[in-house]
Amino acid sequence: MPKMKEIGVAVLGFGTVGAGVVETLQKNGHLLADRLGIRLVLRGVADLDLTTDRGVKVDPALLTTDGAALIARPDVQIVVELIGGTGVAKQFILQALQLGKTVVTANKKLLAEHGEEIQRVADEHQAEILFEASVGGGIPIIKALREGLCANRIERIYGILNGTCNYILTRMEEEKLPFAEVLKAAQAAGYAEAEPSLDIDGHDTAHKAAVLASLAYGGHVPLAKIRVTGIRHLAAADIAYAAEMGYRIKLLAIIQGDANGIEVSVQPTLVAHSHQLAAVGGVFNAVLVQGDVVGTTLYYGRGAGRAATASAVVADLADAALNLQAGGRRRDLSAVQSRAPVAFRDPGEIVARNYLRFSMRDKPGTLASVASILGRHQIGIDSVMQHEAPSPADYVPVIIVTGPAPEREMDAALAEIAATSGIVNQPAVRYRIEDFD
Repeated sequence: MPKMKEIGVAVLGFGTVGAGVVETLQKNGHLLADRLGIRLVLRGVADLDLTTDRGVKVDPALLTTDGAALIARPDVQIVVELIGGTGVAKQFILQALQLGKTVVTANKKLLAEHGEEIQRVADEHQAEILFEASVGGGIPIIKALREGLCANRIERIYGILNGTCNYILTRMEEEKLPFAEVLKAAQAAGYAEAEPSLDIDGHDTAHKAAVLASLAYGGHVPLAKIRVTGIRHLAAADIAYAAEMGYRIKLLAIIQGDANGIEVSVQPTLVAHSHQLAAVGGVFNAVLVQGDVVGTTLYYGRGAGRAATASAVVADLADAALNLQAGGRRRDLSAVQSRAPVAFRDPGEIVARNYLRFSMRDKPGTLASVASILGRHQIGIDSVMQHEAPSPADYVPVIIVTGPAPEREMDAALAEIAATSGIVNQPAVRYRIEDFD
């Protein structure tokens, strides 16, 4: 029997995910070899900290602090970057690509900010970069867009892409707790970072949305073009009011395109209880993709964590090994289309229904004035809900659900309403309602 072909793998970064990748290769290496006909051989693991116990036994001879030297070894064909950030991680990725080596990464921030440059270097050196683990952890959404849905024009993508935020929103609704209390509990449980801004302010979701949008629409999606609102200021009262009306609030990445350009945004969004995305709770992620041929597809699973992310990384390793065996490389859909920035729709022309909460003085005519202003801007009212004022208080919380309206008209109407004498505690609370039409 001929000897099985070996492909050398270098892992850069021996943190949570890096340890998970090494563990998976140790645990399922023989299974992978049987399935691929190729043996993935770990040549080395680079990290500045080689003393912390990761719960994985590794031959000390494989450990090094010199990532650049490990990349340069001739017996390394695939480099796995799990360092994170945009500093040394970028340097190592570019070094590997310039040497013609395949790169596997889970670094969505780096891809969102420097993906255009990285893909160009890969093309120039006939190298390949794979990044399934950068979005959705163990959910194979990148492969779905690259391969399974390649016959489709992607019309819409909706994603619950941050487990920390979804965990917080789930507990706020189920236990009727304020944001700050749930965040503290999430940090204690290890679901939120000590410095949680990247997650709760929506930027982690925006990085992932940029990656998905670039794949779906075949061009560069600048982060600066993505409108981002996180959940930091979301009130428990709004979660309760939304639930009373049959909605659940989710932090959604919204990506949609038509002949006028694309919209990419991240924002707390009301989703009907009957919709599949509303049922995604806790730290789980989900991505809904609508294609013009296939219709609606849904991808669900654990969006983060050692095992889920390691699963996606090793899946990319398997693909990379098969591509190397075949003597070729896979090109992204975005790599064979224009890399000019994708055209974005005018935000003022984006049409959506809205949840509005006003604090109104309890006096005649105030609600009528608000309704009149909305009417002048051609904004219909679908429903109105009024609750008793918190005691003691001189205002009444009033919730208005609008019909579909352009953002430009909604902004103008809310500016007028802010000047109405019966309105207190401006600005009004406003969240998008998504009907998934």
